[in-house]
Amino acid sequence: MTDYALGRSDCGNFTSATAHEWLITNGIGGFACGTVCETNTRRYHGLLTAALTPPTGRTLLVSKLDIDVQYLGRRNALYSNEYVDGTIAPQGFIHLESFRLERGLPVWRYAVADALIEKRIVMRPHSNTTLVNLKILRASDSLAFTLTPLCTYRDYHSHRQGNWTPEIQLHADGFTVQASAGARSYSVTCREAEFFYHPAWHWQFKHRQETARGLDDSEDLFRPGYFTLALTEGDQATVILSDDISVATGFTPVLQQIYSSQQDLLRALPEAAPEWIRQLMLAGDQFVVERHRQGLPTGTTIIAGYPWFTDWGRDTMIALPGLTLSQGRFDIAADILRTFAGHVSDGMLPNRFPDQDTVPQYNSVDAALWFIQAVDAYTRSSGDAALAGELYPVMSAIIAWHRQGTRYGIRVDVRDGLLAAGEPGVQLTWMDARVDDWIVTPRIGKCVEINALWYNALRVLSDLAGNLGHADQAADFCSAAGQVQNSFQRFWNSQKHCLYDVIDADDGELHSDGNHYDASLRANQIFAVSLPHSPLQEHQQKAVVDFCNRELLTSFGLRSLAAGQPGYIPYYRGDAVQRDAAYHQGTTWVWLIGAFIDAHYRIYRDKQKALSFLEPLRLHLDAACMGQISEIFDAEPPFTARGCFAQAWSVAEVLRIWLKFQRGGESELPG
Repeated sequence: MTDYALGRSDCGNFTSATAHEWLITNGIGGFACGTVCETNTRRYHGLLTAALTPPTGRTLLVSKLDIDVQYLGRRNALYSNEYVDGTIAPQGFIHLESFRLERGLPVWRYAVADALIEKRIVMRPHSNTTLVNLKILRASDSLAFTLTPLCTYRDYHSHRQGNWTPEIQLHADGFTVQASAGARSYSVTCREAEFFYHPAWHWQFKHRQETARGLDDSEDLFRPGYFTLALTEGDQATVILSDDISVATGFTPVLQQIYSSQQDLLRALPEAAPEWIRQLMLAGDQFVVERHRQGLPTGTTIIAGYPWFTDWGRDTMIALPGLTLSQGRFDIAADILRTFAGHVSDGMLPNRFPDQDTVPQYNSVDAALWFIQAVDAYTRSSGDAALAGELYPVMSAIIAWHRQGTRYGIRVDVRDGLLAAGEPGVQLTWMDARVDDWIVTPRIGKCVEINALWYNALRVLSDLAGNLGHADQAADFCSAAGQVQNSFQRFWNSQKHCLYDVIDADDGELHSDGNHYDASLRANQIFAVSLPHSPLQEHQQKAVVDFCNRELLTSFGLRSLAAGQPGYIPYYRGDAVQRDAAYHQGTTWVWLIGAFIDAHYRIYRDKQKALSFLEPLRLHLDAACMGQISEIFDAEPPFTARGCFAQAWSVAEVLRIWLKFQRGGESELPG
């Protein structure tokens, strides 16, 4: 595969080198990530963030491995750190000749005089184990290395200061850390090196991205000691970081295991697939993880985004088609659907599984409706109707609970068949930003995308019930869908030729019918055109697409609110309050590009034009987190990437759209 690479001009520039990041994962929720120049700029950066209760319980164990090399009489640092006083020392990035992704995995090359040193980092699949491999590609003399691991033990969301004393146990190849009584032990070993016990704290590392986010931005790290080793041209050595002290594995076997898995994954692609799609396939696989209970796998799920999200019901159902179905990974898709079906409660899908493996949170009005759409997409993609039949009782119960009423005021209004939802103090739709008691976009009432999903779900269940021989239920669902379709006309804004965002709202424009209408110009309306079953007339579908094209489309997705609207915020930046205020008030969301392209093609039937909307995202793979797609972008030029540097539904929707049109597009065209 073609590398995504940076040369001296980027690697040797501290601003550029810290703006580019890398990510590797282990398939159970653990990960390693950092900047190209190895200066940690986020609290989430580190060489081993272990998922202690997969895929949650993420705990940062080893933050860094600082490398010094003595060569031809000179000592050179190959790493960089930033401290709270603004000092950047040492400046090892001056030796970084290149950084690249090779088959999705990070590779560094350092040039010191005539020596060329290559470093690779991988994670052992399904294990909280990171391997750091050093290899001498070129040298005229021996190189003496000092490797200094900097350790901690903290929740990956929180910094920890150096006011604790870990217990260090020495052994032949390195050491084991016991941070406190009851904490998981972890080891750092290197067979080729000699370890010297020399404990000390390194103080006040600064994380500049946390400064920009208005959060606490410094931490202290513990140095148990250091490794020394000598290598000559052709030699290599591997440092192994693991929460499983019994792990005994080499770098090459792990690399071959990863390559074999990648080959299996990439076989689903057409032979002519471009390299950027091949990279996206590898990127997408980083989100597909196992869920464990009592140490054993219990099903598959999808991490919503790295570095800070776990698995969310809504995100999982939206990302599932692109990360599994479009790639022919039907067994994984079925496993995910069964896993979430087992957690349905009162007709609701979990919105989020908390980090500490506690009770799931049920505070989403749309996750269960996206679940029904995902099951339908599975049936259409795989040709297998058995799973839909198996899950039919769950889906019909979802419909029943929504009709009779469930949590948070989610209920069908019997007068018009539309789905209403919301209570003060909660946020139920995907526009879910909250600052303490302030719900930024509460959207209490009948939301446009929720009712587009509701109509779609009723049509799906009507067809499925008929196929399963449940004629009475099929007729009931069909009748309910007809009522929703008629009532959906209330969303039509005849003055602006688009759709209201919320009707029968808590506030907004007061209409002649005595109800309030939220006329905010938002991207939510695109789903009334993009879903397989649209409640709109054809001229209305075209008007919605044209409106989104004119007012909301950017290079990287759709704005969440049109420019010039009350509350519009063009840039997502500042402290937590400022960022949450901007999150859905203009900020561009990548995942919406999939729905927009579906809707655009539905109206204009132009395959090449539809695919052209993906081009800026192809170019984005060289920016931000290398080989990945970010969660959000600013609403205005230069459309800076923000939020999670790797987002599941961003990658999934790009993959789904590209693969859909490679297979003709028409077979998956909405009805």
